[in-house]
Formats: sequence, structure tokens, C-alpha cells
Amino acid sequence: MFSIGDFARHGCVSVRMLRHYDAIGLLQPAHVDPSSGYRFYEADQLARLNRVIALKDLGFTLSQVQDILDDQVSAAELRGMLRLRQSELQAQLASDAARLTQVETRLHIIESEGAMPTNDVVLKTLPAVRVAELTAEAAGYQPDFIGPVIQQLFKDLYERMARVDVKPVGPALAHYEDAPAGDGSVIVHAAMPVNADPRDDYDFAIVDLPEVDQAATILHKGSMDTVLWSWQTLARWIEANGYESSRYARELTIHCPEDPAGWVTELQAVVH
Repeated sequence: MFSIGDFARHGCVSVRMLRHYDAIGLLQPAHVDPSSGYRFYEADQLARLNRVIALKDLGFTLSQVQDILDDQVSAAELRGMLRLRQSELQAQLASDAARLTQVETRLHIIESEGAMPTNDVVLKTLPAVRVAELTAEAAGYQPDFIGPVIQQLFKDLYERMARVDVKPVGPALAHYEDAPAGDGSVIVHAAMPVNADPRDDYDFAIVDLPEVDQAATILHKGSMDTVLWSWQTLARWIEANGYESSRYARELTIHCPEDPAGWVTELQAVVH
């Protein structure tokens, strides 16, 4: 047997932690000396200790850990929990990083108020285009709501088009509209230009987007997490030149390398 100090060293935990686990019945010593009260542990108890620490680090409360261990969770089940928790943490890190980027972008805009250039805006006609598209709903128009939805839509659209040998004939296009609920949610359209007619056996829609007489456009360079600067530059140009815009703008992908820092997207705001 091991003294509590030796067992703590082998388990890479503190003696204080072991005493707490004993007090709540989570990991009790194999033997307690009746005269001294000293706790002693067996090597086999490291297996339970390892499960306790792993589950705690996965985010479970000690009460939940107790319930899980009472159900005798297997190593394979622990591995599954680890993979699930790993995915959740990675998603949270990505979300937090995107949110920090948006805060940085908004701060940059605040620091540049009164000096935001608008000479990069171009007014032009957008030709009619036939597209294959998928749609879904996002909780709002903020980048952290739109991003995951639009990325999955385009992934699914590419796969579905490939299965029926429908090839894109131009760059990807995203467009938006308010959801019927009127709660701030947005219908997201992920579209690819195609030379194909609608068919009942396609698991995506083929629609014709009409010509737009006038659109104020600007090239946004970089991740869409930083798009706010370009959107507000466009808004300032629209107001300064006496135009109005009442719809969500389109987003035309000009260049999309693996690194988002190299993305180039044309923002197209319909104006009148």
C-alpha cells in the first residue's frame, strides 16, 4: 500500500485533493489506520483516480463524475467523451477568436471615425444569373451567426452538385433575406452559378437571380470576421452620394484560398 503522500505523487494530484475526494465519497482509501487516522491506497485505485481526473477535466462536476463512475464507464466510453469534449472546446476557441477579431475590427473603425476612405466603392449593374443554391436559417446577421451556416451550406452544395455532375460556371455567391418570424433571424442562400435547368431529382434548387440596375460595390480583403469595416465604408458612401439601400447585400467570392487572410469578396449593395 501507499501512504496518501506517495499515492498523490503517483497520481500527480495533491494530498488536499485526495482528502476532499475521500470526504465526498468519490475516492476513499483502501485502508485507514484506526489509531493514527493515516490513509493508505492501493495501486489499483490509480485507475479510478485517472477516471475522476479525466472526467473532471472534461468539464463534469464531481457529482456527475460520481454518477458516471458508479455506472462503471469503460475506457472506450471515456475516449468518446474526450473526443466530444475536444470538439466542443475547439468550436468554443474558434468562436472566441472570431469574436475577438470582430471587437478588434470595431475598435479599428472607432479609431478611424471621420477618416474612413470611400473612394474604393464602384457603382455598377449586376447581370442576371442562374444559380444552384441551398438555404438555411441563421439566428442573426452577425458574422458569428452567419459564418457556420454559410460554410456548411456551401460544403453541402458542392457535394450535391458533384453527385449529379452539375458544375459551377462562376464564383460563389451568398445572398440574404429576413426570416418570416421577424425575430432578427436571417435566411441564408449559398449559391453557385450554373448552366443547368431545374429538375425534380436535384436535392438543391436552381433559381434565376434577376439583373440589378444599380449596386454599390466594394472589395473586402481578408476573413469575413473583419467585414464590418468594409460594410460601414459602403454605408457611408451610399449615404454621402444620396442613395438608399433597403436589402441585404450580396457577397461574391472573388478569391478563396485556404488561408482566410487571402480571401477577396465583393460586397454588392443594391441601391436606388
